This record gives sequence, C-alpha cells and structure tokens, in this order.
Amino acid sequence: MITTPRIALIFCCAMFAASFAHAQAPAWPSKPIRIIVPLAAGSAVDNAARIVAQKLSQNLGQSIVIENQAGAAGLIGAGNVAKAAPDGYTLGGFNDSIMTMLPNMQTKMPWDILRDFEPVSLVATIEWGLVVNADSTLRSAADLIAAARKAPGKLNYGSGGNGSPQHIAMALFASQSGVQMTHVPYKGATQAAVGVAGKEVDTSLQGIATVSSLINAGKLRMIGVTTARRMPQFPDVPTVAESGLAGFEFNSWFALMAPAGTPKAIVNTLATEVRKALADPQVRDKLNTLGLSPVGTSPEELGTAMRAQLARYGALIKQNGITSE
Repeated sequence: MITTPRIALIFCCAMFAASFAHAQAPAWPSKPIRIIVPLAAGSAVDNAARIVAQKLSQNLGQSIVIENQAGAAGLIGAGNVAKAAPDGYTLGGFNDSIMTMLPNMQTKMPWDILRDFEPVSLVATIEWGLVVNADSTLRSAADLIAAARKAPGKLNYGSGGNGSPQHIAMALFASQSGVQMTHVPYKGATQAAVGVAGKEVDTSLQGIATVSSLINAGKLRMIGVTTARRMPQFPDVPTVAESGLAGFEFNSWFALMAPAGTPKAIVNTLATEVRKALADPQVRDKLNTLGLSPVGTSPEELGTAMRAQLARYGALIKQNGITSE
C-alpha cells in the first residue's frame, strides 16, 4: 500500500521533474526559422515575405529562410507546412488563394485550412493592377472592355493557372463587364506577367508587387488599379471602377500561418513581432512601393477574416462556375 507520505513524495518529484524540464527548454526561437512560400519566386507574396522576414530576423535574433515550393496551385507547399513539426520553426507564407479559394474549388483537398493550420497574422493586403504590354494600344479598362465587346473571345489574358487569383480576378472582371475573353493559364503569376510583357497574351490582372519590376523596366504598362480609390504611389493610374467598370474592386492577402498545434505562446509572439516589424517606416515604405498595404492582425482576427473570406469566395466561385481543373 502506498502511504500518504509516499504519495506526497512522488507528487513532489513529478513536479520537480516538470519544472526542471521546463527550465531546460530553450527559449523560442533558438534556431533558424523557415517560411515556406508555396508560390514562385518573384510573386507578390514572395516579395512581401522577404521584406518582412528580414525585419523579423533582426528583431528575433535568428535567421529566417524563405523557401519557395511552387506547384499544384500551392497545394504541395501548404501541405508541407501542415505536416511540419508544430514548434514555431516552420511557417507558411500564404495568399488567400491557398487559404480561401482553393478549398472552394477542390473536391479532394489534401489538407483542411481550418483544421490543419493555426492563423498567425494577416501581414498585408496585395493591391492589384490591370496590365498590358508597354506597346499596347489599350490605355484604360474602358478600352479593354470596348475591344473585348467588339471581338468576343479574341482578346486573351494570362493567369497563374486554373483557379489562381489572376484567373478569378479576370473572370470576375469579364463577368461584371459582360465580355468574353480567352483564359491562358501559366505555371505561375510571374510567368503570366512575363507572357504579357512578351506579347503572348493581351492582358492580366496581377498583384502590383509581381509586376512592378516589369513596369519599371518599361515592359509592362498598368492601365488600372483595383482599389476603391487611386493609389498614392500611382496617382496617374485610374481605378478600374472609375475608368470602365463601376464598383469593381479586388485585392489579395499575404498571411502567416503555422501548423496546427503550434503553442499559443509562440503564435502570439509571432503576431506581435509581425506588428512590430510593420511599424518600422522602412518596412512600410518598401511594401507600399510594391503596392502592398501593411495590416498586421492578431491570430483571432485573421481566423475571423479567413472564415468570412471562405464564405464570400465560395459564393463567387459557384456563381461564376470557376474551377481549378
């Protein structure tokens, strides 16, 4: 029979062991962190991730490696985040296509966005622009709509693939303007932008961060932005709404996600550090220059926004018959 004094001794020993183990656990972060971006290098999310990661690395005192794992519209890279150890050393840099569009288009998802991930922070919104080749005669969204109406199906547009944000954005544009255009899917947003620059396709709706270098190089021209008002960075570029399609708005996300089960303390610390990084004027300026609007939310706020966006895109995708096949 175990006596009361022996029970007390066992309890004390267990408590001491637990306290000792806790004391020996290294403080997070004690080694490099990797952020898996399931998109091509040069994409809007990739560019934003590198800017923010640099500041996070300085503040946390650990290197942060951006690892591009493009393919299958982001399913593969996101799946690797979901399968990673939930210890705060592997994160996902996702756009809202991965988080809220694909789950509404795929009948058999290899992971569940609500079950297999922990929201960390909505880092920034990615503002979008309508681009054409620098030599194009199209000068506005109104010009594009008029040309498409004159020759239904003749004009084509590039996207990062079936069901990609570029595909959805232009499908919505075509639907709301009542025009027919031919979709040309590429293997990524960057390749689609290069396709416009190389005159393989007529136009594309793209995250400005993806196309800014081609615009600066004189290979692309932005003829409209999809924000509600003109952007201070591009005061001479009209909104799509004011130049041909009233009420049209579109943007996308750059959000940090962690594998499900990542300790809440680490998730909260990450969200706090993201907000701290975004408060730096140089970080904000770099993001703004690329057409990104810094946000920085709590994990709870991102979770709420994600659920709302899932429902919103579910309705839009069904209404427009968009598939990822």
